[in-house]
Amino acid sequence: MVKQKKVTIQNLITKKQKGEKITALTAYDSTMGFLLDQTGIDIILVGDSCAMVVTGYESTLPMTMDIMAYHTAATRRGVSRALFIADMPFLSYHINPDEAVRNAGRFFQECGAEAVKIEGGRHMCETAQRIINAGMPVMGHLGLTPQSIRKFGGYTLQGKTEEAAKEMIRDAKALEEVGVFSIVLEKIPAQVAKEITDAVSIPTIGIGAGPYCDGQILVTHDILGLYEKFKPKFVRQYAQLAEIIRTACTQYINDVKRGDYPNENESY
Repeated sequence: MVKQKKVTIQNLITKKQKGEKITALTAYDSTMGFLLDQTGIDIILVGDSCAMVVTGYESTLPMTMDIMAYHTAATRRGVSRALFIADMPFLSYHINPDEAVRNAGRFFQECGAEAVKIEGGRHMCETAQRIINAGMPVMGHLGLTPQSIRKFGGYTLQGKTEEAAKEMIRDAKALEEVGVFSIVLEKIPAQVAKEITDAVSIPTIGIGAGPYCDGQILVTHDILGLYEKFKPKFVRQYAQLAEIIRTACTQYINDVKRGDYPNENESY
């Protein structure tokens, strides 16, 4: 167990300035939040990826404010040290800035969030600025933005052309200008991620964006081998817990059927 001081936004900015890598993972419940918090992870994100790896949807689009608020509040009860960020779900910040501020406020007021993440570039700058001006830090998200999956036509690599890369750099600079404290870069060429990282003074957090970002984030269910529907190229599995769980449950079933469980020591 790693005991460290509370992670703040300024800590992340200092890490970028010093060239120290930032680490981030997702969590969706108190138990996982508690375990991750003990490891020394810098950021815990309650991602709308919960829709896929926990609730069984095919995309992040079905997630609502109420569902995200539930998982965010639950996870917060296990987290005390890492910077705690909530994903704003589809349509919670797209309609107008006033609604975005109200929805972001729910995460802070009801769920204990310390920042929120929104997807999109320059077209989302006004919304991001309004949330920030209300006293709520915002993390940006560029590249493959899963809430726009219908527009992209799939989980495809973004920023492949020179013009697309230039547009993304302009988006990153615009987000920095309105006060976003960090930007997730998802599924873009490594060189493009490097150019963006070099172009802004705020930390970039990569997911499928190569090694040059200031930090990395992955879905915890992916690195633990719990989510088996698909494995993206950029995921490194550090455990295969799905098979361990199946084996343990099978052993329990067999023990019950044989009458081996519970034994005398496990009975009152």
